[in-house]
Amino acid sequence: MALTQRLQIRQSQALVMTPQLMQAIKLLQLSNLDLVAYVEAELERNPLLDSGAEDERAAAEAGPEQTQDNPPADGDTWNASESEPSRNTIEDALDTRTEDVFPDDAEITRQRAPEGPAAYSEWAAVGAGGRDDGEYNLEAFVPAETTLADWLRGQLTLAVTMPAQRMIGQYLIDLVDEAGYISGDLDAAAERLGTGVTEIAAVLDTLQSFDPPGICARDLAECLTLQLKERDRFDPAMAALIARLDLLAKRDFAALKKICGVGDEDLADMIAEIRRLNPKPGHAFGSAIVQPIVPDVFVRPGPDGGWIVELNSDTLPKVLVNQTYYSEVSATARRDTDKSYLAECLQSATWLVRALDQRARTILKVANEIVRQQDGFFARGVEHLRPLNLKTVAEAISMHESTVSRVTANKYMATSRGIFELKYFFTSAIAASHGGEAHSAEAVRHRIKQLIDAETAAGVLSDDTIVDKLREAGIDIARRTVAKYREAMRIPSSVQRRREKQAVPVT
Repeated sequence: MALTQRLQIRQSQALVMTPQLMQAIKLLQLSNLDLVAYVEAELERNPLLDSGAEDERAAAEAGPEQTQDNPPADGDTWNASESEPSRNTIEDALDTRTEDVFPDDAEITRQRAPEGPAAYSEWAAVGAGGRDDGEYNLEAFVPAETTLADWLRGQLTLAVTMPAQRMIGQYLIDLVDEAGYISGDLDAAAERLGTGVTEIAAVLDTLQSFDPPGICARDLAECLTLQLKERDRFDPAMAALIARLDLLAKRDFAALKKICGVGDEDLADMIAEIRRLNPKPGHAFGSAIVQPIVPDVFVRPGPDGGWIVELNSDTLPKVLVNQTYYSEVSATARRDTDKSYLAECLQSATWLVRALDQRARTILKVANEIVRQQDGFFARGVEHLRPLNLKTVAEAISMHESTVSRVTANKYMATSRGIFELKYFFTSAIAASHGGEAHSAEAVRHRIKQLIDAETAAGVLSDDTIVDKLREAGIDIARRTVAKYREAMRIPSSVQRRREKQAVPVT
């Protein structure tokens, strides 16, 4: 067989991922906070993009001037923009002299009040809020947040005077995590600092005496021990209880009573004392910023008995293409590189505006279909949540499953029953026991929790009993599935629940 070179023309179809298409796909899966950050970065990079903040500010400044709160009586009107009325005008309106009405302020109407000293004027302008533009900035009076490390270093400066011990203390403070525990190994710390473990332990004892109680502990038992010693409640019985926290987690109160040598009432008091302690004392100085959940979609009942789905306009960034600026700059551009740069910026800005508009339309379209599919949930609660998957929604709105998956990622819906992630409404199906309509896995989990919450001390339900009750309600489910759902909801087994309800009545 001979090898030859030749030219051949073929016609084929292929999907090409253009940069604009990749940008639109990326915007779909971003949350509202990530979207705002992305748009702000684009505003800084692209000079042809403008946010709507400038237009809103200009419209507010161009609005009508407000009149005074107390307009003159007797039909007299006075425009605030006009000059101040003279003394004769006031006297004619009052039909008397100014000295007769305002005897103490008569001189003020005749002459201007003297200005304060220059030093006071400068202090009033600059000292009020730390600004020199006359505005009062309240943020200048807000102290900076004290972190846990700063709080411990301040106490270390007062408690330790030796330079070597202070250096060890600084190193150990750097090992404290956000919960307040020492996360490193003391042997490794001694080797790194070139000192003995005895010196490290001595400094650690000093750190563990700092505020808040329980700080710089190496485990949960030591953290609780430090707090109990602070309260003078660490007796031999409590020490035995702290040493067997594993039994306390299992609710094995019979074994705890035997180990601690106490009765039911004393054990209940000891457990109540432990519950009043703080297992994570460092969280009082939480440095992690908690981002609030801002819903992307609002759902409210409609007047005709249906549901109204609206986008949260506050989460949608306002971006405009500045065509005027583009016309002015492109008219003065002479080099080909400048013209190419402006054309690229204009294309990127136009595609971003289109992508944001398409993202909003797609979210609203998917949310409408979810509400239509799960109308029973919105009307009657979790028990009426239907099985739903991405394919069902995608086929109903003529989109691909991957698009629906990206739209429902990191998006939230505010309803009359709370705020839920869009993926919450997609649950697997559990077959009915008599061939009826399938049940949602979330609804089954809710039913299991209701059965366990209604238990009594003499009637704790096992997993097999729960399976029987669910089958009586028309839900065909296996025992291992019930155990999996129960463990996912952090509900202990029937043995542990029976011990908790029968052994010690802890409140």
